[in-house]
Amino acid sequence: MTQPAVPLKRLAILDDYQGAATQMGPFDRLKGLEITHFRDTVKDQDALVARLEPFDGILGIRERTPFPRALIERLPNLRLLVTTGARNRGVDAAALAERGITFCGTPSYGDPTTDITWGLILNLMRDLPAQQASLRAGGWQTVVGMGTEGKTLGVVGLGKLGARAAKVGLALGMKVVAWSQNLTEERAAEIGATRVDKATLLATSDVVTMHLILSDRSRGIIGAADLAQMKPTAYIVNTSRGPLIDQDALIAALKAGTIAGAGLDVYDTEPLPPNHPILSAPNTMLTPHLGYVSQQNYSAYFNGAVEAIEAFNAGAPIRVIAP
Repeated sequence: MTQPAVPLKRLAILDDYQGAATQMGPFDRLKGLEITHFRDTVKDQDALVARLEPFDGILGIRERTPFPRALIERLPNLRLLVTTGARNRGVDAAALAERGITFCGTPSYGDPTTDITWGLILNLMRDLPAQQASLRAGGWQTVVGMGTEGKTLGVVGLGKLGARAAKVGLALGMKVVAWSQNLTEERAAEIGATRVDKATLLATSDVVTMHLILSDRSRGIIGAADLAQMKPTAYIVNTSRGPLIDQDALIAALKAGTIAGAGLDVYDTEPLPPNHPILSAPNTMLTPHLGYVSQQNYSAYFNGAVEAIEAFNAGAPIRVIAP
């Protein structure tokens, strides 16, 4: 790959909703680099091109702004794209490589998504948000919540993240069953789970939690017919990617009361529009895609981003992501 003759001149930091990048990363080391923060997400491609065209460097936070080929080909000044994390399925790495644009990742820290997964599960099972609201309004113990002990956790996808969620369930006294298209009995047993088929998982679980990578094969893997197999007392939780669950079917099931509730950290459209129908669906616990948003993880992201820019400016890029 052709190395840069001169350091970057202008860097755009995209979708930095909390304004956290320069607070948590040593960007002051990048002397002479003009840095512009954008704290919103632009969906219209023409508007996005107009915003990004002047920059030769871009730092993207996860998949908040995708970079398909059609966008990349309209950014003639771009020389370096850094994504937080070690990979980004929203970026066309091949299109970047064809144009000689360097694509780098950053380190991450731990697995903060498990925190959000279990925060959603426990809040749903024990009805904590409604109980807090009731208490503040003068009420006292208005419902009897569901404890974890002796209940069944169904894990859809038993990779690194699914395995961590499963181990928490085991520690809380739950029986854990698991399913995915490629899951083996040996892998399930290694974690302490039992491999079952999809229908059995849905029919027997008190909580179903999603931990699959989004692909053509997994998109919509939980649809109306799948939701109909769940117990009316069961919850479904998704901290992976919104399109794994058919959103319209989920909203319909929630409104009909055929499942007890849903905990969601991810959505088909992000940021979530203020009039989105999921916001008015009953029996939900909703968070704004906080899975990877932690102080420790952001510090790793933004320290790594500065390192990547320094290395690029020195003509020796690090953590390069190949097509």
